[in-house]
Amino acid sequence: MMKTVSTFISKHFIQPFKLHKLDRGPASTSTLTADDALKMYENLVVLRRLESASGNLYQEKAIRGFCHLYSGQEAVAIGMRAAMRNVDTLITSYRCHSWAYLMGVSALGVLAELTGRKTGCSRGKGGSMHMYAKNFFGGNGIVGAQVPLGAGAGLAHKYNDDGGVNFCLYGDGAANQGQLFEAFNMAKLWSLPCVFVCENNRYGMGTSANRSSASTEYYTRGDYVPGLWVDAMDVLTTKEATKFGIEHCTSGKGPLVMEMSTYRFHGHSMSDPGTSYRSREEVQQMRQTKDPITTFKEQITKELVTAGQLKEIDIKVKKEIEEATQQSKKDPEVDVEELAADIYYKNYESKIRNVRPDQVLSHVEVAPRK
Repeated sequence: MMKTVSTFISKHFIQPFKLHKLDRGPASTSTLTADDALKMYENLVVLRRLESASGNLYQEKAIRGFCHLYSGQEAVAIGMRAAMRNVDTLITSYRCHSWAYLMGVSALGVLAELTGRKTGCSRGKGGSMHMYAKNFFGGNGIVGAQVPLGAGAGLAHKYNDDGGVNFCLYGDGAANQGQLFEAFNMAKLWSLPCVFVCENNRYGMGTSANRSSASTEYYTRGDYVPGLWVDAMDVLTTKEATKFGIEHCTSGKGPLVMEMSTYRFHGHSMSDPGTSYRSREEVQQMRQTKDPITTFKEQITKELVTAGQLKEIDIKVKKEIEEATQQSKKDPEVDVEELAADIYYKNYESKIRNVRPDQVLSHVEVAPRK
């Protein structure tokens, strides 16, 4: 029988943290209810199946262009989202399918966007790297370009005095971009409520971190900005780290750099097999010993939930993702007339320049204005 009010507190849930310019770190234990455990497990399974479906659609050529999968890194997103509040905002890189789902886009909204259908969250016009939702400023296809945008979102939180925190995610491959350090500087000068999250999955495209970075301690790279290293293959560890980040920023201490030590099970993108610069044995070992879904499943079945409950979730999620996948291949694309729709939030001009000056386009509004 499902426990609905029980809590499970265990020190072994939380992996040790490393601190930079911090007097203390996150909590060493985590409290979890059965309901929360089931929800987090369901989200983990959804993200994994969502990315598997994305990979299959790409191989079928139903998805064109680029496609970067998140499999293996789910504990980062699930733990962070579990701690985030409705007022908080987030922006990330092009590996954004999972975050779009967690921030409110349906599975169909994600998959239909990937296949270019009008039921996609951006009506099929954004594709894999450009998905948006409420408080989610999307994925950014330019390496590191989302970091100063995240600082801007943090400035908006401070200006509006709404108590929100912006989480800005970037990879270890983007960690050497100059614009990161410019954003760190401004955020510290203005004490912006920003958590700069480096998802260190060990490889920037096909280059290992120790070949690209003179310092691989990314949590210290903010220098004067405090930092935190997190074992991000564990859901509850990332949850507690995120709670700490929110507390740090909302107490007026300014920004925080958080390094999430994680691993991607696939290559950099679907065009990369991911085995030319790392061994198959390395990937296999990580799958067998560090899979965030397996780890979390072992944690919560000790005394919170039953294997039967998790099996029910597995079956339900599989059916839902399969149905969304099939629907994403059937739904229509937008009409040609809509190519010039919703370019501006406020439409001051009725005509939009085309590639030829004698063939202007009519600017139309499709998305509802709030």
